[in-house]
Amino acid sequence: MRVPEDIVSFLRKEDDFLIATHINPEGDALGSSIALSMALELMGKRVILYDRDPVPYFYRFLPGHERFSNSITPEASRISNLILLDCNDPERAELSDFVREYRPFTVIIDHHETRRDSGDLRWIVPSAAATGQMIYHLIKEMGIGLTEEMATNLYTAIAIDTGTFRYSNTDSSVLLDASELVNAGADPSSIATALYDTWSRERFELLVHTLNTMEIRKVEDKVWVAITVVTREMFQRTGTGAADTENFANFPRMIDNVLVSAFFREIEDGWKVSLRAKGGINVAKIAEAFGGGGHRNAAGYRIKGDLDKAKEALMSLITQKSVTHYS
Repeated sequence: MRVPEDIVSFLRKEDDFLIATHINPEGDALGSSIALSMALELMGKRVILYDRDPVPYFYRFLPGHERFSNSITPEASRISNLILLDCNDPERAELSDFVREYRPFTVIIDHHETRRDSGDLRWIVPSAAATGQMIYHLIKEMGIGLTEEMATNLYTAIAIDTGTFRYSNTDSSVLLDASELVNAGADPSSIATALYDTWSRERFELLVHTLNTMEIRKVEDKVWVAITVVTREMFQRTGTGAADTENFANFPRMIDNVLVSAFFREIEDGWKVSLRAKGGINVAKIAEAFGGGGHRNAAGYRIKGDLDKAKEALMSLITQKSVTHYS
């Protein structure tokens, strides 16, 4: 993977950085951010990590997770450089007001297929399996030695966004990078255990309730769509929260004839919809039609209003577009 020289020059030249990622962060966002912050600090740089939302409890095995601040401190507002990781718009990090007020020089490092025009400097590689893979090559290009802590974060980032090397974005370069991270100290077994075998009972109960909402619809004898739902009442009943739903959208996709999984999570004024796909449908294009975005096989958007109307809006769009159109 070629790392742009202007990105390297920028990081070497500047001395202070605010690193931020999208709200409701997952493994790629967290691992990429922590690893880059560690690398920059080894270069003698001053770094502040920010995310609006707390690190989910099941990611607190990541070394350095405590580095994140959930508020913009006076110190952070004085930093002149903003790096957005795993998102391509300050709005996704809820930093639009911050950018307008303080006007930091903004760098976007991301691998999402849908693009925005944000940022003064952009490095966007949709073919990258994870932002963590990009950060790994960036750290190598800058000649910074990987520590075990950095390797653990980057391996986790890549593992999450490849479905632990099960998704179609897994190629030989991904496996080679993962191998080098293992050589640097990442432990695949302990990371897999932390990611997949440490669920709380409450989270598991929420998954059971969610799967009980599943309905499967058929479109044009080609596309089977599985729809699942989590409401705020279900969170209250199980003592869980939004972070506990990570990966829920992937479960219905395991059904052999389901090509699209649509997971509706209730939010303040409507629904957060997570789409997962296999086969020929590009769900990034579907999400983009609703003002969202993402990857070919994993995307999302927000929609206001009634649940039934939100479902029908999605199904109407899928019905209008053939599998061939999205290929």
